[in-house]
Amino acid sequence: MKLKNILYGVSAIALMGLTSCNDFLDKIPDTRVELEKVNQLSMLLVTSYPTANYGLVCDFSSDNVDDNNAPDANGNRYNLTPYDKGDEELYTFQDVKSSTGTDSPSYIWEGFYTAIAGANAVLEKIPAMEAQGSSLAGYEKLPAIKGEALLIRAYCHFILANIFCEAYRGPELSKTVLGIPYIKAPETTVKPHYDRGNLADVYDNIQKDLEEGLPLINNGLYEVPKYHFNTAAANAFAARFYLFKRDYEKALQHANAAFGGENTDVSQYMSDLWQNLGNFYYISDFGLYYNNIDKARNFLLIPTYSIQLRHTASSSRFATTRDAKRATLQGPGPSWEKYRWQASDGSGEVFSMNPCFNGACGVNGKSEWGTFFAGTCAEQFEYTDKVAGIGYAHITRAEFTGEETLLVRAEAKAFLGDKAGAIADLAVWDNAHRVYTSGDNYVDLTEQVLRDFYVTEDPGYGIAKQINIDEVCPSDEYALTDDILPIVQCVQHYRRIETIHTGMRFFDLKRFGIEYSHNYSKDGIILTMEKMDARKAIQIPTEVIAAGLQPNKRPDKNAINQSLAKYKLVK
Repeated sequence: MKLKNILYGVSAIALMGLTSCNDFLDKIPDTRVELEKVNQLSMLLVTSYPTANYGLVCDFSSDNVDDNNAPDANGNRYNLTPYDKGDEELYTFQDVKSSTGTDSPSYIWEGFYTAIAGANAVLEKIPAMEAQGSSLAGYEKLPAIKGEALLIRAYCHFILANIFCEAYRGPELSKTVLGIPYIKAPETTVKPHYDRGNLADVYDNIQKDLEEGLPLINNGLYEVPKYHFNTAAANAFAARFYLFKRDYEKALQHANAAFGGENTDVSQYMSDLWQNLGNFYYISDFGLYYNNIDKARNFLLIPTYSIQLRHTASSSRFATTRDAKRATLQGPGPSWEKYRWQASDGSGEVFSMNPCFNGACGVNGKSEWGTFFAGTCAEQFEYTDKVAGIGYAHITRAEFTGEETLLVRAEAKAFLGDKAGAIADLAVWDNAHRVYTSGDNYVDLTEQVLRDFYVTEDPGYGIAKQINIDEVCPSDEYALTDDILPIVQCVQHYRRIETIHTGMRFFDLKRFGIEYSHNYSKDGIILTMEKMDARKAIQIPTEVIAAGLQPNKRPDKNAINQSLAKYKLVK
């Protein structure tokens, strides 16, 4: 496997001028600048956050996307093409072999390991600088720099593991799950060999880096804390990590710390976007407002290179549409079920939808088959030549937010037996997403309201799918009982809405063990992803496999033939 070295600009030509040709060929060229000053470490960390966006790869692999070429309820068929062949491979749960560009698995793998290499370059230099003592300029900043580098390294490996590995299954069962290389030092040889190890070891290493780095974080080190692992972001990351491990006590502890304390009024960390919808004209304005560094809700913002929304907005084939749309952007919910709308396509369909998304999402195509995408995830274009119209497309990821951390806390409280506290947290999220109009039809969240909506009556559209978390990650201490099921169903539903287009839904489908299907092609083929399907681990890039790294397991030909028998035509 090839992991990119970080290059710092010393010319190889200058090096050649100081040596003979033979001497040069006898040595491995090293064009890295020696990091000798503390401020150099700080500057390197600024560029050591991953610039790859994993939203498209994970969303297209989840139940947030549908195929507009598949027959709908009226039997209609459309002749739409995908933006990229890789989109179709992702949607049909195949290994991506036709695309290595922006927003592909290859781009994500390279981007996150490049960020890891930057963090490791910093960590490698810190011991020597610490040995110099207080005589070194900026010596007092070293602990915080070390903490940030450790958090970056832990976070990058966490995301890579959740994309390219199967779900975490606890400390013992995860030893049987294929991991990813956990890189702790810069590369010093050409084409080094790495082993993937197991997922248990990966999570142990993440936890070690996280626990060592988090206490060292110092917000005073940053000019713009929202672009760094500040204390709120670091604790939000820890809360999510421990939630995925099913260590609910630590998840609760760190979620509280992210908000500044257990008794903090968390409503101040919710977005006020939904109460200001009338102030925006362009759909891109939503994203700029939502991801602003001045918003308390944004704990960590990561700018990425991404054309994610073009993949859906340009082709309209694979998109958040049909049932995927009704389960997220334009679907019913426990508190807004009485808000009724009528489809504009002439079908006469009447449906429930939270008013907060009315006009707050982009639409391309027609209502019965078009693309729908949340304005909260907007592209920003950086022109390098305005005359030629060329430049770089960016999407800023609000990687850790008050809303998502609140939902982490609600889930942790539910499994810890604090049903009232969990419902109270869900109510804060719910209230923040209300658009108050004349004739208000919202209802307050109660345990009975949740049970009626998610358990007693199926809300439809795949909103309340069976959760198999106890099978995926067994726990002797915690279990998903019927008593807390409505609350956990509400958490996964609200998380699905909150994290639309970010890829987080794919992670939740894994850890909850949720089975889901994709309707595909004009023939109405149904492709099913089972609760513990090996294909929930995105295949590592083909070039990495060619370099010798073990690929993820896939069904053999007999298993594929058997699975074909499950395909059926939609009549």
